[in-house]
Amino acid sequence: MAQTINMDAVPGGDPKKKALPSDSRYGWLKALWRNRKSRVGVIIFLVFVFIGILAPLIARYSPTSTNFGLLQPPSARHWFGTTGLGQDVWAQFVWGTRSSLIVGFGASVLSTILAVAIGMYPAYRGGRLDQTMATLTNIFMVIPGLPLMIVAAAYVHETNAFSMMLIIGLTGWAGRARVLRSQTLSMANREFVWAARLTGASNGRVLVREILPNMTSLFFASLMYGVLGAILAEAGLEFLGLGNLTGASWGSMLYWANNGGAVLNGAWWWLLPGGLAIAVFGMSLALINFGLDEVTNPRLRVVATMKPGRRRYGKLAGKGGSFDEA
Repeated sequence: MAQTINMDAVPGGDPKKKALPSDSRYGWLKALWRNRKSRVGVIIFLVFVFIGILAPLIARYSPTSTNFGLLQPPSARHWFGTTGLGQDVWAQFVWGTRSSLIVGFGASVLSTILAVAIGMYPAYRGGRLDQTMATLTNIFMVIPGLPLMIVAAAYVHETNAFSMMLIIGLTGWAGRARVLRSQTLSMANREFVWAARLTGASNGRVLVREILPNMTSLFFASLMYGVLGAILAEAGLEFLGLGNLTGASWGSMLYWANNGGAVLNGAWWWLLPGGLAIAVFGMSLALINFGLDEVTNPRLRVVATMKPGRRRYGKLAGKGGSFDEA
């Protein structure tokens, strides 16, 4: 539930601003945009999203066409050069962005749903259901993730974006389920949860309306890093030759660049786009997560609303310290 923080209690706060921007409708989006790190992350993130959505308009050539010269460096005609098979690297990058984002978001949503269902709900109910799901989670935690995905991918005859999404999503939920379970157990006996129970709220309503809003930062961090983990998992499987190597993705670009001897031939333009795209996209998610922490964490939110020249990152008054004015 949204709470209003009294700025009079914080030295340097503006008494006219009783309610933080996140208390109003869409206010958390404004607070997220005001944070410099998250603003940079959102811009980079949206650039990748638009590249994936507008792939048919942005890519000048087909990613599988081999009608060009071999290993040509970047030029006005081929912005990212060509591969050892005569394919346009820019077209592969653009279409690969769409494929990798689809797999990343799809697998992350699937694994997050499984983590919530297996981690949060049984922890709130308790009893044998919680013990059974906790045992299942521990089993999946013990099994190494990459070998499990390799075995699953080896049994799939036709690997495409959908099958890769299922393989990664169904094998990558255990770690997040354990974290969500521990947080749910810590909140299940708090006063506001008992108050909701006394009003006759159902278990699902308590989870959705009371517990989950207090885990917003953790939930979104899990979702975002799940996207990055899924993209890395897809790239790893395709680098090992277990993915859809006939299509374009960041992982397949790395696979063909490695097999084609891009390093030995000095074709850096063939190797860099796929790996650099994964790194930059992961950086954008990390920057967005920094902003989400400030929006959803009341202590960090108070610091974020103070003027940059008037704050030092310390402890709140009453918790062993206070904010000092510069």
